[in-house]
Amino acid sequence: MANIWLHLGLGSFHRAHQEYAFNQLLEQGVTDWSFEAGNIRDDAEFTVHGLLKQNLHYTLETVSPEGKREFVTIKALSKVIPFTSGVPALIAEGALADTKVISFTVTEAGYYLDNNLKLMQEQEAIATDLKGGTATIYGVVAHILKARLAAGAGDVTLLCCDNVRENGQKFEQGLTEFLELTGQQDVLAYLKEHTSCPNTMVDRITPRPSQDLPAKIKQYTGADDCVPVMSESFFQWVIEDKFKTVRPPLEKAGVQMVDSVMAYEDAKLRILNASHTCLALLGVIKGYNFVFECARDPEIYQLAHDYVTQSVIPCIQGHGIDVEAYRDEVLNRFKNDHIRDTLQRIAQDSFSKLISFVQPTLLDCYRLGVDPKGVVLIPALYLNFLFMLKAGKIKFEYQDSSFDQSWADSVTSASDPVLAFANTKLLFAEVSGQDKFVSDLRERYAFVQAFK
Repeated sequence: MANIWLHLGLGSFHRAHQEYAFNQLLEQGVTDWSFEAGNIRDDAEFTVHGLLKQNLHYTLETVSPEGKREFVTIKALSKVIPFTSGVPALIAEGALADTKVISFTVTEAGYYLDNNLKLMQEQEAIATDLKGGTATIYGVVAHILKARLAAGAGDVTLLCCDNVRENGQKFEQGLTEFLELTGQQDVLAYLKEHTSCPNTMVDRITPRPSQDLPAKIKQYTGADDCVPVMSESFFQWVIEDKFKTVRPPLEKAGVQMVDSVMAYEDAKLRILNASHTCLALLGVIKGYNFVFECARDPEIYQLAHDYVTQSVIPCIQGHGIDVEAYRDEVLNRFKNDHIRDTLQRIAQDSFSKLISFVQPTLLDCYRLGVDPKGVVLIPALYLNFLFMLKAGKIKFEYQDSSFDQSWADSVTSASDPVLAFANTKLLFAEVSGQDKFVSDLRERYAFVQAFK
C-alpha cells in the first residue's frame, strides 16, 4: 500500500502550491505516495463536491508578470474527505499507520498564539477544543494523535504550510500547551517521541479564484472545470529536512530541502509579506481594488521599495540571500495585472500580520540603530486604516480573527490616538510607548494624513 500524505485545509493555496508539487512527482513516475486532503471546517465544501464530480482533477492556471499563461491539469489528489461534524473520517485517515505526513494550512491567525506564544484560551474556537472539540488545528491533530496512539500507528511528520515565522516550532509549542491544558499526558509523550514538526517557507501568490475563471479555462483549454485555481508562475517551497519517517523525493518537484529555513523565511516574511500589507494599506487610501494597481502607482511603489531598502535590508544582510535582487523580484511580481489579487484578501488579518511580518523588522531597527522610517510607515498606515474602518470608508468587509473591536474603539476615540496605538504592547513589544518610537510614529502618521 502507498504511503499517505494527508493535508488539512483544501484551499486555493494548497491546490496551487503543494498539489502542484505533488503533480510534478506523479508526472515523473513517483507512484508510492497517495496525496489526500480534507477540511477541518465546513466553509469550503463547494471545492470538495466539485472535485468529487471531476474525478478529483482540476485545472491550475499560472500567469507570469509578462502575461505568459500555462494551464496544468492537476491529478495528484487520490482522495478528498468531505466534512462532517467532528471530522471523524479525517481523524481516521490521519490515524492510519500508512499516513506518514500530515500537513496543514491554517494562516497566521489560525495558530491562536499571543505575543508570548501562549494559546489564546479566551478565543471561542480554542475554548471549544479545550472541551474536546475540533474547531482548530490543535483539536483536530490532538484527536488524530490520540487515535494513532491507540492504534499503534507509529511515527508521523506534522508539517505547517503557511506564512508564519518558525511555523513548525510554534505549532509544536501550541500543541504541547494544548495537550497539557487538556491533561493528555499520554498523547504529549507520543508527540515528543513519534513526531517531528519541521519549519517551512511557502511562496506563491494565489488570489481567490475569480467567478469567471471556469469560463476562462473553458475558453483556453476546452475543459469544463467548476473548481479551477490560478496563481502566479513563481513557486517556492523550502522545508527543513527533518521528517520523522519517510518522505517523497520532493527535490524532484523543485522543493528546496535545507537544514534551516530561517534565512529564507526571514527574507520572505519581511520583504514579500510585509510589503504586501504595506501596498494594501496604501492602496485603500487611493481607492484601489487590486495589488497590481498599487504596485504600478509610482508613489506607492517607491514607499514599498523604501521600506525594504531603508529598514529591512540593513537588518538581514549576511543571511546568504541577495536581498536587493529578491526585493526587485518581489515588487515586480506584485505588478502582475493578470493575478488581480484583491486588497481585501491582503488586508485581512492585518493585526496578526503586523505582529508576524512587521514587528521583527521594527524591533531590529531600534535595537541595531537602523533607520526605522520605512517600517514605521506600516503601523502608521494601519492606524489610518482603523480610522477609515470606523468611518465606513473601507469598500470591503474587513476580516481579522485577532481583531479586538473594543481595543480599536479605545484607540480611535482616545484624546491622543497615536500614543494609545503606540502603547499596544502586543503589536510593538518592547518599543511600545518608547519616546523615540512614539515620535517616529507621529511623524509617519502625519505623512499618511498628507498622503491622502
